[in-house]
Amino acid sequence: MSYSSRLRNIVAIVLIGLSLSACGYNTIPTAEETANARWADVQNNYQRRADLIPNLVATVQGYAKQEKDVLTAVIEARAKATQVHVDASQLTDPDKMKQFQDAQNQLSGALGRLLAVSENYPDLKSNQNFLALQSQLEGTENRIAVARRDYIAAVRDYNLTLQTFPSMIWAMTVFRGKKPMANFAASDNAQTPPAVKF
Repeated sequence: MSYSSRLRNIVAIVLIGLSLSACGYNTIPTAEETANARWADVQNNYQRRADLIPNLVATVQGYAKQEKDVLTAVIEARAKATQVHVDASQLTDPDKMKQFQDAQNQLSGALGRLLAVSENYPDLKSNQNFLALQSQLEGTENRIAVARRDYIAAVRDYNLTLQTFPSMIWAMTVFRGKKPMANFAASDNAQTPPAVKF
């Protein structure tokens, strides 16, 4: 093979590579990996919340022994929430996502009841360990909200990539096995305004 034919082959390979990279071939895998990374952030923050709960329950137990039902509900909700796993391969299954979200919502409700119980115990409300745990839990809830928002945006971008031109050409050919990812939905009671009592 002569030098000029080698050069033409190299130029042809470079041009094919550049045309593939400029035509959106990498858009679908990039959007998918971004959504998977955002999902990992969501899971990380839910895990952080689950890790804080045993310490919070132990602190409350010392002050509010008669609130055993509330403490038991939190422990059971945590156990259920940590049993429901959704990995990146299941992000296209809306039923699995709903199952995960329902378990997390149940845990959020139980935690809300636990924190409401603390209002009845002035000694508990002033306990430094309880205050620190409560603050960490509130910060974690904020992190969860941000991680969920980022995941929702990444899923929106991924799903749009599968449905818009020119990347939809790749989605119908090379990446035809890729399905839209499921998203978080607002819980049923999110549309109901909270009752305000004075």
